[in-house]
Amino acid sequence: MTSGNKRPRREVNGILLVDKPQGISSNGCLQRAKWLYRSAKAGHTGALDPLATGVLPLCFGEATKVSQFLLEADKRYLTRIKLGERTDTADSEGEVIERRSALGVTRDDVVNALSQFRGEISQIPPMYSALKHQGQPLYKLARAGKEVERKRRQVTVHDLVLHGFDNNDGEPALELEIHCSKGTYVRTIADDLGQVLGCGAHVTALRRLQAGAFVIARCVTLDDLQRIAEEQGDEALDALLVAPDEAIEHLPAVELSGLCAGYVRQGQAVTVRPLPVTTGDDALVRLYEGDEFFGIGAVLDDGRVAPRRLMKESTR
Repeated sequence: MTSGNKRPRREVNGILLVDKPQGISSNGCLQRAKWLYRSAKAGHTGALDPLATGVLPLCFGEATKVSQFLLEADKRYLTRIKLGERTDTADSEGEVIERRSALGVTRDDVVNALSQFRGEISQIPPMYSALKHQGQPLYKLARAGKEVERKRRQVTVHDLVLHGFDNNDGEPALELEIHCSKGTYVRTIADDLGQVLGCGAHVTALRRLQAGAFVIARCVTLDDLQRIAEEQGDEALDALLVAPDEAIEHLPAVELSGLCAGYVRQGQAVTVRPLPVTTGDDALVRLYEGDEFFGIGAVLDDGRVAPRRLMKESTR
């Protein structure tokens, strides 16, 4: 295999939906895919813990211009939580800092406790997270044995479903499906739930089922990606990419004539009738010339549509 520094780069544009394996960081997953595609520009759309698996959208080239929307999108997770032990990371990769019996915890106790974790809730982000304090990631401070004050943040849990509860085998555990807003820490839900139940708890498995519009059934594994690269080459790899506008399908679409699209590409606002949104909200829209997606626009107070993030014309 040729050194990564000597492999010729190529222009790659689109979103790759990867099923991240356990034990690798999101950045490690990104770098492996980027190397296989020989792409000069790529980024992921919100880190998953090394313990976690599942949907990790990777944006290549011009698709990085929609990555912020995937960062801000709702997520859906399936998690297994062990009762009776609290860890310093709130998952099984950390050190146990407290043990308490969970044998008296019933399914009804869990159901009642879960009612506190639906809707808008308040969380203190864990020390073992990528959030920064004075420029330093919290996890680096935590590894150095330091703990700093973190501000509470409001997040939204749209749905929280108990799929399983087992307290009969000496290792009490439960399984939850969680649909939540950006910034929600499932590990913190587990830790806080353990405190409410009075026995402590931590995450032992976490799988992201959905990120925005993208679901796990559409994802490819890194092993399959490696095989496709070796056996079928660039064309087959590119066929796996999803168009950038799929990431923002929740935004209304505006179709422009060739003349208006040309003005927008030059940075000018244009009048569009009829508008798919109400004016005055600086609402964002998808921009199309015919069936070609070419960027994101905003509806101004006067009803005109102005460019916000435009794709290079050479990418389609």
